[in-house]
Amino acid sequence: MAKSNYNEHAQMLCKAIDIAIESVKKFPPKGFDNNHLDHFVKTYLEFRHGVLNPAPQYKNGKSLSYKKNDVLTYFQEGTGDAVHYFWKQVNELNLGYKRENKLAKILKRQKIKDQIEYDFVIDVLVPYQQEGLISESDAKAISEMILEFEKNISKGV
Repeated sequence: MAKSNYNEHAQMLCKAIDIAIESVKKFPPKGFDNNHLDHFVKTYLEFRHGVLNPAPQYKNGKSLSYKKNDVLTYFQEGTGDAVHYFWKQVNELNLGYKRENKLAKILKRQKIKDQIEYDFVIDVLVPYQQEGLISESDAKAISEMILEFEKNISKGV
C-alpha cells in the first residue's frame, strides 16, 4: 500500500473511530456506566493514535486492516441504539465499511456449531431482523437451528 493510500484509508478509519466515540456517548449501551464509557473512549482514542502514528514497519495495509477489525468488532457484533447510529453515520459518510452478516455462514451451513455461535445468534437475531439484515425465512430457519442446538445440548450431544 502506497503511503498516500495508507493515509487516505487511515483518515477514513479515523472518521469511523470518531463516529464510534460519538455513538457511545450519544447512546450509552445498555449496562455501560461511566467507567465503561471512559474505557471505551480511551481505547478508541488509542486506536486513533495508532492509526495516525504507526511505527514505520506498521504503516501498511495489513496492519491497517487489523486496526479496522479492532475498531469495527464492537459494532459488527453489538446491538442497540449506539450500533444502529454508528452504521447509519458510516453509511451516510460513504466510508465503505459494511456491517457483516455473520449469520450468513450459519445459514449456509444450516447448523449452529458451538456455544459461541449460539450466543451470537441469540444476541443478534431480533436486531438483524429489525435492521433488515435477514429475511423472515432466514429468521425462521435460524430459530429452528436454535431449537435444534438447544435440543442437542440437553441430550449432551
